[in-house]
Amino acid sequence: MDPNSKTFASQHKLPKLPIPPLEDTCKRYLRALEGLQDHHEHEQTKRAVDAFLRGDGPRIQEKLVEWAKTKDSYIEDFWYESYLSHSDPVVLALNPFFVLEDDPTPSRGTQLPRASALIVSSLGFIHDLRAGLLEPDNVRGIPLDMDQYTRLFGTARIPTERGCRMASNERSQHIVIIRRGQFYYFDVLDSDNRPILTERDIHLNLQAIVQDADKTPIHEVARSAVGVLSTENRKVWNGLRKTLQTDRNNAACLKVVDDALFIVCLDDAEPTGLPELCSNFLCGTYSLSNGIQVGTCTNRWYDKLQIIVCANGAAGINFEHTGVDGHTILKWPLDIFTDNLMLLAHSINPSAPTMFQAKLSPFSKSYKAKHRNSTAVPPQNGVPEYLNSSPHKLEWTLTPEVRAGIRFAETRISDLICQNDCQALEFKHYGKNFITKYGFSPDAFVQLAFQAAYFGLYGRIECTYEPAMTKAFLHGRTEAIRTVQPESVAFTKGYFSEATPTQKIHLLRKACEAHTKLTKECAKGLGQDRHLYALYCLLQREINEGSIDGYKSGGSGASTPTSSSGHFKPSLPEIFTDHGWTVLNTSILSTSNCGNPALRLFGFGPVAADGFGIGYIIKDDGISVCASSKHLQTRRYLDTLQNYLLDVSRIIQQIYRQANERPEPFVDHSGTLRDSRTGNPISAQVLNETEEEEEDELSECILLI
Repeated sequence: MDPNSKTFASQHKLPKLPIPPLEDTCKRYLRALEGLQDHHEHEQTKRAVDAFLRGDGPRIQEKLVEWAKTKDSYIEDFWYESYLSHSDPVVLALNPFFVLEDDPTPSRGTQLPRASALIVSSLGFIHDLRAGLLEPDNVRGIPLDMDQYTRLFGTARIPTERGCRMASNERSQHIVIIRRGQFYYFDVLDSDNRPILTERDIHLNLQAIVQDADKTPIHEVARSAVGVLSTENRKVWNGLRKTLQTDRNNAACLKVVDDALFIVCLDDAEPTGLPELCSNFLCGTYSLSNGIQVGTCTNRWYDKLQIIVCANGAAGINFEHTGVDGHTILKWPLDIFTDNLMLLAHSINPSAPTMFQAKLSPFSKSYKAKHRNSTAVPPQNGVPEYLNSSPHKLEWTLTPEVRAGIRFAETRISDLICQNDCQALEFKHYGKNFITKYGFSPDAFVQLAFQAAYFGLYGRIECTYEPAMTKAFLHGRTEAIRTVQPESVAFTKGYFSEATPTQKIHLLRKACEAHTKLTKECAKGLGQDRHLYALYCLLQREINEGSIDGYKSGGSGASTPTSSSGHFKPSLPEIFTDHGWTVLNTSILSTSNCGNPALRLFGFGPVAADGFGIGYIIKDDGISVCASSKHLQTRRYLDTLQNYLLDVSRIIQQIYRQANERPEPFVDHSGTLRDSRTGNPISAQVLNETEEEEEDELSECILLI
């Protein structure tokens, strides 16, 4: 990371994520739980919070402040510890996905042209990123942290005995292609990060790979699909990976995969319908032929960033979430989409600008002399660097133990896929334009819709999570917006009551305003989840060490004597063992707003066994929602959501029309029909025009409903 480059120029200017006052955090914590607990439960939580404030709270808060003085971010270490310590498979539980919009160039509508275009545009993005030429992120002129971009490419999640670790290769020059469970690789960048292959060169490489891979019959793919091992429980995967690495050739193959810029998965299937399309990018498809798995779930490697291209050219992204958040990765597909548009314009008008500044490497076979300049010449010794621009196949040595591991990994991921229900809704009746027209925040409006739909289906209010970006701070990630607040509860219950339409929309407006205020606070680092979690982690470390520094009994219940010697055995304060802590850390509705013009859909798996994972994109004239769950009525939930969106728009328009309804004209003493507002006489022609306008407005309203 070059601090003098344009991309990272603002890094040293970014403030640190603030540690909120403990009392403020506790107030927010109680407010977030108010609508999720009954009176008895909430009173118990209040007592636990009060004991924490009078007991260990101030001491551990002071310790956190001291801890943060030597850190770029007080939450960063705990964040990675949380993500990397889990032993569950990353597929469905951690990795989100994007469904990309179609390429604007019609000739790239099939699989290999589409994949080639995505790869070559990605190489331009990587060049500009590594050269420090990429435009830095900002929100309304406020610079955002760019550190996550250093972990976007060339990064892998590696299983270990105690969880996982992240490994990055900042000099990575190659990509890996998976086709029918078989792995291929070729170099794509030179040592100065310049592309060594044109789009045509990449297309030819992909053609050769497909021709070779498709020699393997589809019913023989699963038995040697090493990629399914990345879907295993992390401890199991760690053991199998160690077994693989005992063979020198396998160890070399793993290094090639781990160090790759990214993975490209070329599926030989065409998903039918939105649910199957989303499932394909989330976890792969499940399909049996004579009891043998022939779905695309065997054609993945979930420990890395993956570009997935279906047989019909539909494309998506599945990414490992530990090191990067959705907002960071969004820039990449958006810039790729923009590059594709600019290349289309460039093909029509050669003088049109291009998105990226990457020039073809002089070591490329397709290099043209007219591109040669002072910064693009071979080394002084005249020896070109060694580059493997032709595709090479990774040949794995599979022992009986590894083959058994592959077989059982495939059956387990198949089970997970069968347990997961992924559905999509592309709501096209209205979107951002309609919502803002009536004075609502689009995100708040949709968040309240999720709560209303859930209440309408199940009759209860559950914990809901939405991330707020905190990248305005150094190494900022996200803060949790706990969207269930007293105002949202009042609206949800009021909407399904006998309240008048005006009362319902008044409650909706108040809830949206409260949500917007809460979102702004969280974006400033003033939430409760990250702060309390950091305190919890410090206390856990003290417990693991066996003592609490400077502990003094204060009635908090933090420690209990264990022996006659008077030594204390530390334990967690009641705030972290109370019912409220469990409730707030069980997100039944886990939601995220992640969209731009390059994306069609976005989604991820549920984080609670009895909950929904909901990814959504608010477009100008529509709302795209992808929901997933385990054994729940996912389709019915989305249908309920759609019905609510239609119903609430009807109510809003009805109130608006009533408030702006034109007064009835009157007849004066002379028998002349006059306008009630102006008193001017109304001719038959004017009256007819007025009636026609009202009929047009009514027709528009009916069409919307």
